[in-house]
Amino acid sequence: MAESAVAAWDRDELGPVGEESREEYELRHAAAELAFIGLAISSNGVWDGEEVVVDLDVVQIAAALQAAR
Repeated sequence: MAESAVAAWDRDELGPVGEESREEYELRHAAAELAFIGLAISSNGVWDGEEVVVDLDVVQIAAALQAAR
């Protein structure tokens, strides 16, 4: 999950967001939350083998749980 979050943060957005359905909006929103967790991991994460430890606030924890679904 941590590697996916970092990859989401490192991803480049190409072009503006066009008209989208509710489902597409929710998916894009979840991807953005995952990317912000990737930023936290990239900036402050401490890797221990295959695991990473990073301090997250309660909003980021909720986003991580949502992204894990």
